[in-house]
Amino acid sequence: MPRFFVAASNVLGGIAYIDGKDAEHLKVLRIRSGEVFTVCDGKGRDYVCRLKSAGADGAEAEILETLPSAGEPSIFCTVYAAFPKAEKAEAIVQKAVELGASKIVFFPSLRCVSRPDEASALKKCQRWRKISEEAAKQSGRGIIPDVLVNLSFEKTIAEASKAGLPLFFYEAETDYALKEALESREGYSSVSVVTGSEGGFETSEVGLARAQGMLITSMGKRILRCETAPICALSALMLHTGNL
Repeated sequence: MPRFFVAASNVLGGIAYIDGKDAEHLKVLRIRSGEVFTVCDGKGRDYVCRLKSAGADGAEAEILETLPSAGEPSIFCTVYAAFPKAEKAEAIVQKAVELGASKIVFFPSLRCVSRPDEASALKKCQRWRKISEEAAKQSGRGIIPDVLVNLSFEKTIAEASKAGLPLFFYEAETDYALKEALESREGYSSVSVVTGSEGGFETSEVGLARAQGMLITSMGKRILRCETAPICALSALMLHTGNL
C-alpha cells in the first residue's frame, strides 16, 4: 500500500490533507478517488485513508482507521558514525533507517579521511535527510529519522554516553563482546551505537569514551568496514530486543 508522510497538523477532523511533493507523488502513482493508501503523521501514527479529492493545491483523504505504526521499534537507537569516505554515508543512512534507527549522527574522529567543513556538512545533511525519508517510506516506518552532523568528537561522546545503553565499538577490543554488552543491562529504552571511520579510533578517543562511561565493545574477530559496522550492531540490537 502506498505510504505518505504529512505534518501532524495536516490531520484534522477525520481528514488528512496532503500537499507539496507528496501530492505530486499521488498523481505520479495515479491514485484515484476512492482508492486506499496509508498516511503517517511522523509521530508514530498511521492512518488508513481513502482519497476524496485531488487538485492543484493538494489532496484530501478520508481517514478510515488510525493505528500505531507497526514499523517502529520499542527502543530509541541513535547511530553515531564517524565521517566515512565518498557515498558510504548514504548507505549507512538508508540501511540504518530500514533497520529501525531513530536518529543518525555523523561526527569527526582523528583517523577520518573525510573532514567536511560546516557548510559542506550541512549540504550533505540535506541529501542524507532525503534518503532517510525515502527509506522510511519504503520500510514502513512511523517517523522519518533525523540525520545530523556534530563537528566535535568530544560533544558527540558526551551526548552518546547519556543513553541507557551506550555502546562504543573498537576493533582492538578483545574482552567485551557485543552479546555481553547487550545483556549487561536491563530495561533500557535508549541506545547509542558509536562506530569509527575507515581507520578506526585512536586509543586516546577510546580512553575518552571509557571515561564518559561508554561500554567499549567488540563485534567479533573480523574487521568490518565502516559502513558495515553500524548496520551489524543495529541488527544485533534489534534482534536482541525483539524488534527484528
